[in-house]
Amino acid sequence: MKSSTTSSKLLEGAFMLSAAALLSKLIGTLQKIPLQNLGGDAVFGIYNTVNPIYSLLLTVAMLGLPTGISKFVAESAAAGDSATARTVLRLGALLSGAAGLVLGAAAYAGAPLIALWVGSSPIVPAIRAASLAMAVVPAMSALRGYFQGLQNMAPTALSQIIEQSARVAVMVGLLLYLTGAGAGGGKIAAGAMLGSAGGGLAGLGVMLVFWRRHRKSAEELRPVEPKTAGNGEPAGPADGGTAAAVPGLSDRQRREAEAALAEAAAGAERLPRAGASGLLRAMLLYSIPVMLGSLAVPLVNLVDVFTMPRLLAEGRSEAEAMAQFGIYNRGLPLVQLVTMLATSLSVLFIPFMAESKYRGDLEEIRTRTRLSLRWFWLLGLAAAAGLAVLAAPINRALYGDGSGTAVIALLGLTAAAGTVSIIAAALLQGLGQVRAPALHLLASAALKAALNLLLVPQQGIVGAAVAGVAAQVLAAALNVLLLRKAAGLRLRPADVLLQPAGLAAGLGLAAAAAAYGGGAALAAAGVGGRLGALAETLLGVAAGVAAFAVLAVRLRLISESELRRLPGFGPKLADRFGRLMR
Repeated sequence: MKSSTTSSKLLEGAFMLSAAALLSKLIGTLQKIPLQNLGGDAVFGIYNTVNPIYSLLLTVAMLGLPTGISKFVAESAAAGDSATARTVLRLGALLSGAAGLVLGAAAYAGAPLIALWVGSSPIVPAIRAASLAMAVVPAMSALRGYFQGLQNMAPTALSQIIEQSARVAVMVGLLLYLTGAGAGGGKIAAGAMLGSAGGGLAGLGVMLVFWRRHRKSAEELRPVEPKTAGNGEPAGPADGGTAAAVPGLSDRQRREAEAALAEAAAGAERLPRAGASGLLRAMLLYSIPVMLGSLAVPLVNLVDVFTMPRLLAEGRSEAEAMAQFGIYNRGLPLVQLVTMLATSLSVLFIPFMAESKYRGDLEEIRTRTRLSLRWFWLLGLAAAAGLAVLAAPINRALYGDGSGTAVIALLGLTAAAGTVSIIAAALLQGLGQVRAPALHLLASAALKAALNLLLVPQQGIVGAAVAGVAAQVLAAALNVLLLRKAAGLRLRPADVLLQPAGLAAGLGLAAAAAAYGGGAALAAAGVGGRLGALAETLLGVAAGVAAFAVLAVRLRLISESELRRLPGFGPKLADRFGRLMR
C-alpha cells in the first residue's frame, strides 16, 4: 500500500508541478504588459536588457544543483537514509547559495563594466537591483529540489506561484511609486528588477515554512522494498505490485511508476559513501552538465542584449535606443505565451517516446512523431497567422499606440517555427538525443547575431525581427531534420505545407474580417481607443479559433483516432469533437 501511494503521488505531483509551472510562466509573461504601460518603452527596453543577464547569472549560480539534489535525495529516500538526504540538501544549498552571493556581488560591482559591454549606461541601477535576488533564489531552488526528490511537489508548486505573484506585486508597487516621484528611466527599471528579489524572498519564505513542518514531522524515510510475486521475482502490475493497486492507471502508467521506483531503489545502492566531500563531488559531476545544457536558452536571449542597444544607438541617444529596444520587445510576450504552452505540453511527449524506444516499437515512434509535429505545426501556424493579421489592434489594446506594429507581425511568425522547434527537441530528448537540440539553439543564436549585425544598422528593429524569424526557422529545421533521421520519418509536402497553408489563410481571413468589420461598427457607434482595439482583438481571436476548428476538420488535418493518441488531453478532445469529426 505504501508503494502504491507513492506511485499515485508521483503521477499527481507531476501534474501539479506542470500546472503550477504553466501558471507561474503565465504570470511572469503577462507582467511585462503593465511594465510597459507604467514605465514606457525606454524602461521596458532596460528591463528586457537586464533580465536575460540576470537569468544567465542565476543559471550559473545554481550549478544545476536543484536537479542533482532531487536525484540524490530520491536515492536516499529509497534507502530510507534521511540523514544523507539532509546532508545532500545542506551541501547543495551552501554551495549554490555561496555561488549566488559571489556572482551577485560580482554583478553589483561590475555593473558599469557590463553596461559598457552592452553599450548602455542606464542599465547599471537595474543590474545592481537584479543582483540582490542572487542572494536568495539559489537557496530557494535547493529546497525545491529536496522536496521534489521526496516526490512532494506541493512546496515547489505553491512557492512558484507565490514567487511570481510577489514579484509582480513588488514590481507594480515600485513602478507606481517611482513614476509618481518623477524618477528617471534607469531607476524605474531598477525598481522593476527589484521584483525578482521580492519574489525570491516570498518563495524562500514558503519553502522555509514547508521545511520547518517537515523537520517537525516524526515520519522518517523508509527503504523501498519491492514486493515479490511469491516466486522471488519482483511483482508486476498483474501481480498486485506497487502500482497495480492504484485506481485508474493504464498499463503504461503502471509500468512507468514501477520503473521509477525500481530506478530509485537501485540508485540508492550507488550513493557515494566517502563522506561529505565524496557526496559533493558526485553531485557536482551530475549537476554541472545539467547546468551547461541549461545555458543554451539564456545565451540565445543574450544575443539581442549584446547587439541591439549598441547598433540602435548609432545616430540616436541612449534613451532613444532603449525606447526602440522596448518597442521591439512588445511582441515577445505574445510569442512567449504560445511557446510557453508548447513547452508545458512538450514534457508529456518525452516519456511516451522513451517508452516506445525501450520497446523497440519503431512504427509507434513514427506515428507519434508525425502526429506531434503536425499538431504543433498547425497550432504554431495558427498563432502566427493570428498575430500577423491582428498585430495592429493587439498593439493598441495592450500598449496604447501603434509603434512597432510591423515588428509584432513579424515576430508573430516566430511562433510557428518556435513551437515546432520545441516539440521536435522534446521528441529528440525522448529518443535519447539530449545534446543536439541545445547545439541547434546555439547555431540559431549565431545566425541571429550575424543577421542583427547585418540588418539592424539599415532596417532597425524590423531587421532584428527578420533575423529572429530566420533564427527560429533554422533551429526548427535542424531539429526536424535530425528527428526525421532518428525516427525514420517521411514527411509529405502536402501534409507539411499545402494543407496547413490553406488553414492559415482561412484563419487569417476570418480573423481579419471579424476584427476590422467589428472595429468599423464599433467606431461608428463611438467606441474607440484601447477599448475598441481590445474588442477588435477579441472578435478576431474568436473568429480565428472557430475557423481553425472547422478547417482542421474539413481539410482532414486530424482524425479522431489520431486525436486519441495525443498524450494527456487527447482522449478528452476526441470525445468532445468526435461527432463533428464523423
